Amino acid sequence: MSESGAEAVASAVGAAGGWRRVTGIAGAAIGVVAAGAAAGVAIERMTVGRGMRRKARLALDSAGPYGSLRGTPGKAFADDGTELYYEVDDVEPDTAANLGPRRRRLFGRKSPAPVTVVFSHGYCLSQDSWHFQRAALRGVVRTVHWDQRSHGRSGRGVAQNRDGVPLTIDQLGRDLRAVIDAAAPEGPIVLVGHSMGGMTVMALAAQYPELIRERVVATAFVGTSSGRLGEVNFGLPVAGVNAVRRVLPGVLKALGQRAELVERGRRATADLFAGIIKRYSFAGRDIDPAVARFAERMIESTPIDVVAEFYPAFTDHDKTEALALFEDMPVLVLAGVQDLVTPSEHSEAIADLLPDAELVLVPDAGHLVMLEHPEVVTDRLADLLARAGAVPAGTTVGGYGSTSSTAQPG
Repeated sequence: MSESGAEAVASAVGAAGGWRRVTGIAGAAIGVVAAGAAAGVAIERMTVGRGMRRKARLALDSAGPYGSLRGTPGKAFADDGTELYYEVDDVEPDTAANLGPRRRRLFGRKSPAPVTVVFSHGYCLSQDSWHFQRAALRGVVRTVHWDQRSHGRSGRGVAQNRDGVPLTIDQLGRDLRAVIDAAAPEGPIVLVGHSMGGMTVMALAAQYPELIRERVVATAFVGTSSGRLGEVNFGLPVAGVNAVRRVLPGVLKALGQRAELVERGRRATADLFAGIIKRYSFAGRDIDPAVARFAERMIESTPIDVVAEFYPAFTDHDKTEALALFEDMPVLVLAGVQDLVTPSEHSEAIADLLPDAELVLVPDAGHLVMLEHPEVVTDRLADLLARAGAVPAGTTVGGYGSTSSTAQPG
């Protein structure tokens, strides 16, 4: 079945001449990853016509409000001039001034700036990936949601797109600093990062330790890693993962150089890629199809050249030493037990270095745990905010819905 997956991908991106050799390599590598997904897609194709599947996708695109929340827009500019888009959800002044004892100790009896919770999203996603948490925390605490460079509504990385400078996680940490300076220039901060976003938070700490010590009052690391990502096997057998590791960086670079052709191929094999995305995003079988499609749209919207541009940075990522800066504050470390992208063992390693952190391992959850089990993630975030004095103890958050297609209304 891996061979059929390879053929599907190779035919999608193939072209004449030497390009066929590249796509053959790409098909072989991605075909290993796609094997399980391709099996389900093949069965579906025997029972459901292409036109019907397209209509179903269109229906799902309009089925829910996912990704529709908007706040007050703003722009920050990175040190290389890249335009970074963010949105702020403010709260009423009376709510912001209702401080816990920890904040009164930090900022005295005068009325300080409100706590700001800054959410950083993961690779190939956007700020909308926090949809459920954003909906639940609206009116409870001030939040900032931003799009990482070359993702969502932010501009393409100037250093990468114009100057050919390799993307680094350190660059993302500097980007986060620019967003904080623009959107939350004063007052206490809570940092929340998923996957690449968690790595961005660590890179911020490594480069700006004084900011962490002086202003950050709590941190949440969701489905992320402090390093050793080159050892992740993506749920593949040893032979398969070794093949992928060997050829994938070069394959992605080659595909990124023919972005327009590849994007046409992605559209032509939407069913196959939907299966791959679902396998590596979620663990449960009963995920709401509209939520699965929402995740698919976010990932699909990331151009292949951006995918290629960011991928090498993860192998070099190692911010283990920076974790020490989070020792003296409330920390949440949360991961899905069945995460194939940043396995839960990486979260356990973070928690081992932060012994006072709360470690939450969510059963039957994959990489996009905040979409698959929003109730768990939001409850733990609310508790973290209360422990940090960012919201009064006993504060309740709004409804966050359910992503289970079998959930009963209530």
